[in-house]
Amino acid sequence: MPTERAVNPIAGGSLLAEQAYEELKGAVLTNRLRPGDALSVPALAAQMGISRSPVREAVQRLIHDGLATHVPHRGAVVATVDVEDVRQLYVVRAVMEGLAARLATERLDATKVAELRELLEEHERVVAAGEDEQRHIEMDVAYHRLIREVADNPHLTAALDTIQGKAHLALHSLWRSPDAPRLALEEHRRIFEAMTSGDTDAADRAAREHIDRLRIRLAQTVASGPEPGEGPSSVRAVP
Repeated sequence: MPTERAVNPIAGGSLLAEQAYEELKGAVLTNRLRPGDALSVPALAAQMGISRSPVREAVQRLIHDGLATHVPHRGAVVATVDVEDVRQLYVVRAVMEGLAARLATERLDATKVAELRELLEEHERVVAAGEDEQRHIEMDVAYHRLIREVADNPHLTAALDTIQGKAHLALHSLWRSPDAPRLALEEHRRIFEAMTSGDTDAADRAAREHIDRLRIRLAQTVASGPEPGEGPSSVRAVP
């Protein structure tokens, strides 16, 4: 468990386990809780200002989602994803994101077109300003989430949420590449153009190619090793 505060206090009320889960998941996905960090239920409960029982339930949900794992004699820790596991996740994710883009193209309306365009314009501002990796991750997640929302298939959304959650552990390594934000933005634009043209096949293909290219860039970045002064990557090579 990190010495600094990794999670925020919870206001209380009902559904404490759900609130604790969302807070812990957010801390993992924003790298406030890093791969390998211990998930001490007493310490987390103290930071959140709630009892241990809902925190224990939240940690078990993280393990179920693949965002944490149980280590003998140590307890729950934030998961570390190896390169081969990430590769396999991205192969599956490419197919699913292609399907999401296809379905979204069939259901796209003027309101959602405007929302997607607004996200792209905001991401362009983020890239131009050279903002930190966390902002790029937020923009990437928001863009794909909106496409899934338009696709309106709860089974597909649930499957992609689980896959992206695990794959997300690798994103802090991916965005270390200086070209990654610009390339992702260009690929998001290709998906948008295909969707707004009404071409479902092109939308499917553009989304798949985007995820395939993310997978390739991630492998290249991890293979290059950490930057000087950096800690170990959240993605480790297979022994």
